[in-house]
Amino acid sequence: MYLDLTRFSITLSSYPTIPLNNMVLASADTPLLLAEPDPFERTGTVWTAVAHIVTGVIGSGVLSLAWSVAQLGWIAGPLSLLLIASITLFTAVLLCNAHRYPDPELGPHRSSSYLDLVHSHLGVSNGRLSGVIVSISLYGFGIAFIITAAISLRAIQSSICYQNKVDKAACESGDAYYILLFGALQILLSQIPNFHNIKWLSVVAATMSFAYAFIAIGLCTAQIIEKGHAEGSIEGISASSGIEKLWLVSQALGDISFAFPFATIIMEIQDTLKSPPPENVTMKKASTISVAITTLVYLASSGAGYAAFGDNAPGNLLTGFGSSKYYWLVCFANACIVVHLVGSYQVFAQPVFATAENWLRFNFPDSGFMNHTYTLKLPLLPVFELNFLSLTFRTAFVTSTTVIAMVFPYFNQILGVLGSLIFWPLTIYFPVEIYLRLSETEAWTTKWVLLETLNVFGLVFGLFTLIGCIEGLVTQKLS
Repeated sequence: MYLDLTRFSITLSSYPTIPLNNMVLASADTPLLLAEPDPFERTGTVWTAVAHIVTGVIGSGVLSLAWSVAQLGWIAGPLSLLLIASITLFTAVLLCNAHRYPDPELGPHRSSSYLDLVHSHLGVSNGRLSGVIVSISLYGFGIAFIITAAISLRAIQSSICYQNKVDKAACESGDAYYILLFGALQILLSQIPNFHNIKWLSVVAATMSFAYAFIAIGLCTAQIIEKGHAEGSIEGISASSGIEKLWLVSQALGDISFAFPFATIIMEIQDTLKSPPPENVTMKKASTISVAITTLVYLASSGAGYAAFGDNAPGNLLTGFGSSKYYWLVCFANACIVVHLVGSYQVFAQPVFATAENWLRFNFPDSGFMNHTYTLKLPLLPVFELNFLSLTFRTAFVTSTTVIAMVFPYFNQILGVLGSLIFWPLTIYFPVEIYLRLSETEAWTTKWVLLETLNVFGLVFGLFTLIGCIEGLVTQKLS
């Protein structure tokens, strides 16, 4: 069900009244400004936005890129990264400009979520479609983060066991154990009230992402120096048949498209920014900085990983160093991944929590279960607010992602499927169509043809990668 946040104010006995349409337009060249104080104090800056974006982007994706470049080779691999990064930044700028706009029915309006943005500009049908895709993608990211964290926790244990010469059978724990451990932690963290309360978590997580990315680059560089030469080839890994190579290429492109997933949370991040300066100006700057940083990190990590391992590049880069003499550094890097993914899970889950819970509270305003908040004070701990709707819904959400991660713990294929599902509709189609609607671009003009060509390319690209990644997922499950 789609929550239309633009058509009402939420008034609950235990929650503040949230006026969503009391804004005035300053001028044609300046952003829309709120006429009344916001219910949330917006204090975000360029650097907090960068932290949110980096937290959401540099995560599971960076670990699969060496494998992806290995499938594509030294030329096609880096070029694919640069192409997808450029498309992501271009369409992110289009979305930034659509955050505030004059609605013909409601007057000046602010879009606080991707769903709200699409519904307001492209109508109810597109809004509901985007809602389904966004929900699936955010839910899928949660599954991917759990799988990745479990792999890293298991890698820590395996590395310690190897170095201490502990019997593998006595030391090894399955993925399920670590998946359950990470899921239990997320159930606790999911009780954080909303997106405005996790700035500190994003800063910590972003720091961790840089730590493990640069450690991976350093370990790969050390291995290249030790070998005395770089591995890899122009055409990438050879396959037993042309069709097998085609599937591997499609999976690699799917993994790369997964590596730039912040379109789904860009409106929530922009909604945390203070003004002045105008939020769209700040968000454009933050998006440019973030995409530039992540692209450089991706090129360095994927290139170093392919050069270090060649055709043996692992699906998860850091799992290739289990027997390294720098095992303590490998363990630290995997620990950084786990900490980072703790934050990433919340960055992507909080918009789902907000949408579902606000819809339920609006439709059941008299329900004490959904609307009443209890204040708890435990010894040595700060005051904690407990709401039974949040407690049950968020626990069920985390539990379901944990169960699915246990059933399909296939790292590269899961990432590829998610990247394929969201890249065209969320990163290309909706931003382009919103821009064409706002700019009133006439059909068959040069600008219209170029943007629609980008749309068609994105659709074909997404179908190609999705088919290949599903084939890989099915093959893995049956093997």
